[in-house]
Amino acid sequence: MSMCSVDHPLQPGDPAPNIVLDAISREGKIALNDFRGRNPLLIGLFRGLHCPFCRRHIAAMAQLNPALREKGVECLAVVNTPVERARLYFRYHPMPHLFAASDPERASHRAFGLREVGMDTVTAIRIDLPGELPEPMDVMAMTELLNKKEGYEITEADQQMMASGQGQLVGQFLIDREGIVRWSFTEVLEVGLQTFRAPKPEELISVASQVAHSLDDRAL
Repeated sequence: MSMCSVDHPLQPGDPAPNIVLDAISREGKIALNDFRGRNPLLIGLFRGLHCPFCRRHIAAMAQLNPALREKGVECLAVVNTPVERARLYFRYHPMPHLFAASDPERASHRAFGLREVGMDTVTAIRIDLPGELPEPMDVMAMTELLNKKEGYEITEADQQMMASGQGQLVGQFLIDREGIVRWSFTEVLEVGLQTFRAPKPEELISVASQVAHSLDDRAL
């Protein structure tokens, strides 16, 4: 699948690309153009399901999905996991009404300007999660420990994704019905800082309300 790449994360006011991906939650494809003219869309571009923080961010998006749908906003989670492996995961961890799509090539991340960082940056980071980790740990050791703790079994497909995309940054973007980015949240990986953060639910609800109201005002 060929998509254009941009050299910086898309910002409010930028047009969103029309990405077309394999659907996880159903057969067929999901395209961003499917939502244009109908609903604003919150799209989360995550690493593969092998990443415990990405699984948590997807679960948080699914939990927030009903409140966002009340505002007229749909949610789409994109993971760098091959579609069959992803469908197996969602079969045992169903998230009703959450659209999900597979992008093992990370084409959508490049189209939204989410870069990759070098493994030297990744390996230099130490994560401190009191109550979950016995001590600050590097990313690889933390991932292995949390996956075992959560019962996530790494398959060959997961190993391939880990080998090729461990340094992929993630982000979330709120796109209005006209296909324009209205809000963005992108990951920052820096040595010595708490990382793998997600946007606060109250922030998402607030910005979703603003986008919905601005669209309603234009229609009057």
